[in-house]
Order: sequence, then C-alpha cells, then structure tokens
Amino acid sequence: MTEAAPSSGVRSVTVSDDREGQRLDNFLLGQLKGAPRSLIYKLVRSGQVRINGKRAKPDSRLDGGDIVRIPPVTLAEPGEKTEAPAAFLQRLSDAIVFEDERLLALNKPSGVASHGGSGISFGAIETLRQLRPNQSLELVHRLDRDTSGLLIIAKKRAALVELQALMREDSETRSSGIRKKYLALLVGRLAGEDFTVDAPLDVGMRQGGERHVRVGQGGKESVTHFHLIERRGGHSYVDVRIDTGRTHQIRVHAAHLGHPVAGDDKYGEKEVNKRLREQIGLKRLFLHAASLEFSLDGGKKPYQLDAPLAPELAMALGRLG
Repeated sequence: MTEAAPSSGVRSVTVSDDREGQRLDNFLLGQLKGAPRSLIYKLVRSGQVRINGKRAKPDSRLDGGDIVRIPPVTLAEPGEKTEAPAAFLQRLSDAIVFEDERLLALNKPSGVASHGGSGISFGAIETLRQLRPNQSLELVHRLDRDTSGLLIIAKKRAALVELQALMREDSETRSSGIRKKYLALLVGRLAGEDFTVDAPLDVGMRQGGERHVRVGQGGKESVTHFHLIERRGGHSYVDVRIDTGRTHQIRVHAAHLGHPVAGDDKYGEKEVNKRLREQIGLKRLFLHAASLEFSLDGGKKPYQLDAPLAPELAMALGRLG
C-alpha cells in the first residue's frame, strides 16, 4: 500500500489481510499522512471515499481484499505549521511509561486529547506518530481530554485486534478480560466504603455539538464501582472500577451518586470547584486512569500497566490534609 501524495489523483487501494477489521477512518489516517481527522470524516461523509464502489461510514470495518477509493487530497506543504511543538513532543515522549514490541503505554496528561479533531490540531496519537514516523501506531481506546492516565497504543495489528475484542467483550458481557482502575476525588464525605452505580447512560448533544451524558432508561447499560480509600478535608478519595466503558461514565455516575468528581466543570458543583481551586490549587478534573490489567495471546501473556498519579493531583491531595 502506498502513501498519499498531495493532489495525486484518485487512488484505489486494496486492503491487505493484516488490516482486516480496521475502521475506515483509521485506515485513511494511515494512507493520508498528516491529514486531520476532521478532513477524513468530511471525505467519507461526502461520499468521496468508497469501499468496493459503495458509500461507507467512518466506523465501517474493512475486510481483506476490499478496494478503497481515496480521492485526491492536498495536504499541507512541508514547513507549514501542522506539527506539534518541540516542547510538546518532549512532554509526550517523557510520558511513556511502558513499551514492548507490541504495545506502548502513555501516562496522558490532562488537557491532551486522545486524537485530533473538533478544533484540536493534534492529539496524543498524532504526536506519537510524529515522534515515531516509521512505526505503525493505533489507538486501542480513548480517554476523555480532561482525564489523565493510561492510554494504550498498539504497535502491532494483532495486538490492536485482540485488545479491542477484549474491550468489546467487557462492555457487552461485564467480563473481566480487562481490569481498569481509576483514582478520583469525590466532593463530600461518602457515607460508606463501597458503592455500585448501575444506571443506564444516554449520550445527548447540547447546542453547538457539545456532548452531554445523563442517566436515562433509554440509555446503554453502565456499571461503576466506587471504593473509599480515605476521607480528606471533607471529601472522599476513591478508586473506581468500571464494568462498562461509556462516555463520561465515571463522572456522570459520581454525580448521580450525589458526589461529583472534584474539578468537573460539566457535571460537578461550580462553587465547590471554585473553592478547591483557591484552597488546594485544583485547576483540573481529579480523575486519573491508574492501572490496566489484561492478557494477550489468549491469556498466555499477562500485562499489568500502571501510571503514577499526576503530580498536580498528588499535590492537591496533599494540601487537603
């Protein structure tokens, strides 16, 4: 498969067997190096990209042997400002906490999107691809922009497929193929030590295209387990495990519990967040993806990946006394 060149004319690319099951948008990102995700979506939705002559969606799954029509695309010329700044490249490089021949694990900083788009020039995956231009890197999953912690990148197609299958299985059957642990500070004092929220979540859109999630009977099954680690300064430091991976799940379930995540400007308490900014310097969402446990090769190769609590969260927690 050849890479796209600016204004190179329509191309027809045959999908190789090792790309079986890959999403169309991710396939195109590999073909059109440097193209923003927003442009990829525009090309697909306008019908300029086709699979076997038929219109498709960005999340369409490819089969080996499929013929993908790729239209001519004019990308930025070398030297135009499309790359991440050097300081940001170094920041992401320093955030790598694990790597082997198949996977790379990033302790993603808060404020960094998992991928570019929606006005974001570059996210974690684009920056890592810039750092490793000769490697094939694919996002295994995503983290909310405001959430820090473990973000897993696949270096091998087989690892991507196996991990995504485990994640789908978790969401559909509540199996323990992947164990995820988050750390969070909840507003207020929990009355007990262990709470489970089993409440369906419905993703809606606010004016301007902003996503907003709420508990609703028409939503998807969502289960979150909260365990109290300790109470500090009138608030509750907890670890959180999720059986399902829905958009904003922990944040919405915490608010539903009556104890929103500290620093949450979407589902939280404005006055409490302001007070925490002034008193302990908490200027972000206190939610951190701390660990992931899973096995590859059909259970033969175990992984235990950990990301230390972000320094600004550790400092804020310490100031609570």
